[in-house]
Amino acid sequence: MAEAEGSGFEDRKPKSDEARSAFTPPRGIASESPEDEQPTSEFTVPDGLAALPVEPEGSAFAAPATYSAQHSPPAYTPGMSAGFPGSRMKESPWQDRMRVMLRMPVDVRPVAEPVQKSDSGPAVGRVLDLTLRIGELLLAGGEGAEDVEAAMFAVARSYGLDRCEPTVTFTLLSITHQPSLVDDPVSANRTVRRRGTDYTRLAAVFRLVDDISAHEVEISLEEAYRRLAEIRRNRHPYPGWVLTTAAGLLAGAASTLVGGGVTVFFCAVLGAVLGDRLAWFCAGRGLPEFYQFVVAAMPPAAIGVALKIAEIDVRASAVITGGLFALLPGRALVAAVQDGLTGFYITASARLLEVMYLFIGIIVGVLVVLYVGLQFGAEPNPDEVLQIPSRPIIQILASMVLVFTFAILLQQERSTVLIVTLNGGVAWVTYGALQAAELPPVPSTAIAAGLVGLFGQLFSRYRFASALPYVTAAIGPLLPGSATYFGLLSIAENRLDAGLASLTNAAAIALAIAVGVNLGSETSRLFMRIPGAESAAKRRAAKRTRGF
Repeated sequence: MAEAEGSGFEDRKPKSDEARSAFTPPRGIASESPEDEQPTSEFTVPDGLAALPVEPEGSAFAAPATYSAQHSPPAYTPGMSAGFPGSRMKESPWQDRMRVMLRMPVDVRPVAEPVQKSDSGPAVGRVLDLTLRIGELLLAGGEGAEDVEAAMFAVARSYGLDRCEPTVTFTLLSITHQPSLVDDPVSANRTVRRRGTDYTRLAAVFRLVDDISAHEVEISLEEAYRRLAEIRRNRHPYPGWVLTTAAGLLAGAASTLVGGGVTVFFCAVLGAVLGDRLAWFCAGRGLPEFYQFVVAAMPPAAIGVALKIAEIDVRASAVITGGLFALLPGRALVAAVQDGLTGFYITASARLLEVMYLFIGIIVGVLVVLYVGLQFGAEPNPDEVLQIPSRPIIQILASMVLVFTFAILLQQERSTVLIVTLNGGVAWVTYGALQAAELPPVPSTAIAAGLVGLFGQLFSRYRFASALPYVTAAIGPLLPGSATYFGLLSIAENRLDAGLASLTNAAAIALAIAVGVNLGSETSRLFMRIPGAESAAKRRAAKRTRGF
């Protein structure tokens, strides 16, 4: 009996801990086959869908494509035969090639084929330092952020650093190189402390990047450093007295453009020369640029007010307007809008803030003088500001003189001065023809500026150089000097509604110039063969280039 009871107890006793598992089926229920115990894969086609037609590739209901190592497709190795074409430098400018690659995701960029060979491999630290120094000169010279990134990318790839990511903001440049997926990245950065307008130096830097990127030219790191040092040491092509004379002639030509005569021309020249010398004096004492613009705007305004107080029968408003043409920051505005349209919003915001501060400095300087003049009995005529007489031949010549002197102020190479002068003359003729057809000022300005950007970009691609020397000076005759002065005069006379409306119109014209120049530059790509455009169109573009 004891053995029977013991035997029954042993039968009822669990044989292992597995019997207590929650997944153990109770007695009396047939266990399922081992195949059914396996969990269903999330990639398994549900019952009822097997008989449906095969979905096209990319459908949400299509089974994912898999393959074994023995049947793997060929690796993606873009090079000379497929993918991004390995075009040579003289077939397409490096700006276009690098810009196309920068807009690609990192994982689909072609592997770099080093242009500058080195037996010991690239010296990563020195290459990154050279890249940052070149980018610093370009950014300090007023080049757009996208073009600066393209130049940095071109230099790094030419020396064999393909996995590089340059980043440009208003005052900071940085670049990161990651040798491989398992190596630590190497980063370096550089701060732009000082800015200066010297398009001759800018052109020299472009030629250096051009040579570094060219397959037929061999430039070692030491040679590149030597040429970069020479570019930094080179003096400006024009002495100070030439720049001061050019500033005066620019103001005189602008005053003639808006209806001034001989007396007004010489008064505008005198006011601009005095303003330029005062600005140089303040710069030598270390005053910020805001105060330099304040004092530079005062002498032309003071001479215009003095002519009104003396009751001399001349167009005194043209003297002040001519002085404004010499000070309006058109170059910075174009660069700001260009950065915004190409997706560099931080840099664009900083540039626009810089333009706003400089514009406010001009407003403060002119308003102080106008207010003092009104207290002394000066009675300026607001109507004469907007009533510009039509003198086509004189205005065309004045516009070309304005562009010529503006190019000298920008320290351009002598070989580019004539081209940009003709470009500005064409722009003014276009604007005058559209105004004669009674088209509003804003669209007329945008169309004329678009021609400036189009021709400037084509000239720069023909010369393998920066577009700034062919564009910036050419927009000089289109700057809203008259609208700005009318707004300031209305504010000084306590007519705030009319003054703010005129300043808003001036801002709209300025933005039309910037947008027109950028649109013309982009339109020029329709006439140029962009390398890799066909192959890049088959791949996904970066989100910021797609608009969503």
